[in-house]
Amino acid sequence: MAVFFGHAAPAADPLSYTVNFTPSGDATLDSLLRQTSALVSMRQKLPAGPLVLIARARADARQFAVVLHSLGYDDGRIAITIGGDTLANPALPGLLANLPASQGVTVRIIPHQGPVFRLGQVQTPGLPPGFKPPPGMVRPGQPALAAPILAVVPALCTALRNAGYAFAVVSQPLAVAHPAAQRLDVTYTITPGPLVAIGPVAFAGLTRTSAAFLRAHIALKPGQPFSDTALAQARDSLLGLGVFASVTPLPASKPTARGLVPVTFRVVPKPRHAVTLSALYASDTGLTLGTSWEDRDVFTHAERLKFTAAGNGLAATGTRAPGYDLQAVFAKPDFAARGQILSLSLEALNESLTAYSRKALLARLTLSRPFGAHLSLTYGPQFITEQVRQQGVNRDYALAQLPATLTYSTAENLLEPTQGLNAGITATPTLPTAGTGKPFLIMLASASVYLPVEPAGRGVVALHGQVGSIQGASVFQVPPDQRFYAGGSGTVRGYTYQTIGPLFPDGTPEGGLAMDAGSLEFRQRVGKSFGLVPFIDAGQVNSGSRPFAGTLRVGAGLGLRYYTSIGPIRLDLAFPFTRVAGSAGFALYVGFGESF
Repeated sequence: MAVFFGHAAPAADPLSYTVNFTPSGDATLDSLLRQTSALVSMRQKLPAGPLVLIARARADARQFAVVLHSLGYDDGRIAITIGGDTLANPALPGLLANLPASQGVTVRIIPHQGPVFRLGQVQTPGLPPGFKPPPGMVRPGQPALAAPILAVVPALCTALRNAGYAFAVVSQPLAVAHPAAQRLDVTYTITPGPLVAIGPVAFAGLTRTSAAFLRAHIALKPGQPFSDTALAQARDSLLGLGVFASVTPLPASKPTARGLVPVTFRVVPKPRHAVTLSALYASDTGLTLGTSWEDRDVFTHAERLKFTAAGNGLAATGTRAPGYDLQAVFAKPDFAARGQILSLSLEALNESLTAYSRKALLARLTLSRPFGAHLSLTYGPQFITEQVRQQGVNRDYALAQLPATLTYSTAENLLEPTQGLNAGITATPTLPTAGTGKPFLIMLASASVYLPVEPAGRGVVALHGQVGSIQGASVFQVPPDQRFYAGGSGTVRGYTYQTIGPLFPDGTPEGGLAMDAGSLEFRQRVGKSFGLVPFIDAGQVNSGSRPFAGTLRVGAGLGLRYYTSIGPIRLDLAFPFTRVAGSAGFALYVGFGESF
């Protein structure tokens, strides 16, 4: 027992104390003890008198026991002393009460964890014959850690429900320790319930969309084995139609006499009509303002009709004049095959750019079809009739194209990806249908990779690359708007749009047959709502059809992000390493969503 000496000094209430942890040799254990200690977390927040200090220490003792068991130290203990006395000393409150106010007290936490227990028997009474446990099932001989032992319960439950046992119940594990053998036996008692199948499918909450269409879309057939995964896939498929704000699958609480489980999907429809506003600013191309009107369920089969009107080149510098972009798009899901989307679009475009200006009418028909969860193919004919002015000369073009794009995506978010991959390759055979132009083929491949370096996406390294080539024609046999250009927000920030690559004698961009560009960003969140993004871009364009040739240009800068509930607002300030004709000393870009 420690002895405290004092004379006329007043008693200390509240007490000043420090917490001292004796290293255990297990870094994970030491870290968890500190993280879960009320003595540590409350020391600066709330003053503690003698009784409160002892109560905190006893609460820590209980919590530390949980920590020991979670790491497999089932026979371990944590010793706690206050001023050298154990918590069991009945005189401790009085000793602390008489402690002089000028004297602090030390709380010592000394782990005696002992050996790590290992799993002995792992029993699953009630498991259906022939049922294979899930891959995450614990096995004899493993360290008896709490997290994997507890994780078996939901894993077993999910596996059983996906195997048709819709009403399976798995008990919490019953653990029996054998200290002499340093072993822990675990038992999971299973009540599988009947083996059942999907029953009739109904929908609740529909206001317009056809229930018959939705049943065909989700492809859940009465009589197929019950599966939670199948219900989740059906829910995600319904949400993907874009007409519902939420979808909740609700299986019946018990099966029918025939062993079927009726399923009702409770849906909350989005408003049928929507109006949106958009804005994008870049110091080289000016301001683009747009608005759209959309009908989300035209003919009750989730068809979507969208009209968009945008003004481009507003407040642009130099000789660029304002223009417009008018577009109408009709999309029909499940066209000719489940999951396949038919899109028809008409577009009228008037734009004035650094390299050229043009007026064009475009008509497109595309089919988009998924192949699994991450791969999709989009293809279909496109027709363009246009007048393009370059170097003071107007030329008319009529083109028939058949673009095909194969995309692969594992990124988890469209506007703010923090992990995964986005990649795509597009081939566009092009046939001039008027004049003497030659057929040519445009090929473009791109990939973006997102590497999280901090938890919860607070720090992300993002890389983007693209490479393109045009085969079959010379530069001037390809219309100016079909050539490759670099510079600006899509390739090398800091350089005015289209100014990287071959130039006419007056410094106007000529365009090229090959292009390559790459970007590197580090996206760092600062606090809750802001972020900083240093970046560097590089790219080149050349008049030949071989990429990775020409003069490489590099730009770099710093971005600011403001994170909203639907995505980040982006502001990037970039500087060119080398000034070129037509480019300013810096460029500013403002938009919604990350740059790639």
